[in-house]
Amino acid sequence: MTREEVLGDLRKKFKDDIVEILDERSKKVYIEIKQESLVKVASYIFKDLKARFNTASGVDMRNHMEILYHFLIEDINLLISLRVKLQKSKLEIDSLLPIFEGANWIEREMHEILGINFKGHPDLKRLLLPDDWPDGVYPLRRDYKEWDKNVIRDRGV
Repeated sequence: MTREEVLGDLRKKFKDDIVEILDERSKKVYIEIKQESLVKVASYIFKDLKARFNTASGVDMRNHMEILYHFLIEDINLLISLRVKLQKSKLEIDSLLPIFEGANWIEREMHEILGINFKGHPDLKRLLLPDDWPDGVYPLRRDYKEWDKNVIRDRGV
């Protein structure tokens, strides 16, 4: 498939799931989808379009939390970034781990540093933070407050 065929196919197949497509670069496209559509859209991109899952990233955007899932279709050198916005009052989304193992650690990371719950993930145990880090304290949220008055954090978390 060509780049145009892939994007046309996605627009047609997921017209009710897509919120917005930002198609301004030749090798990268951002597709914002509805939260409840993540599993079916990501599954199609991964399985049917044979895209490689690169990574995902979560960002606290002040009024909502945003997750970007990055997939690469190597044959046509196209990076598709699926954007999902989560309301801060309900930081929960379906896990992609049942679709591909590559979602495991990145979902665990976003769970512990941003507080996003990935429904269906079998083991959201800590990955990065120390064992004595308090539950409910998320270091990459905008509202993070230092909880240990004795620590000096000058190089990240």
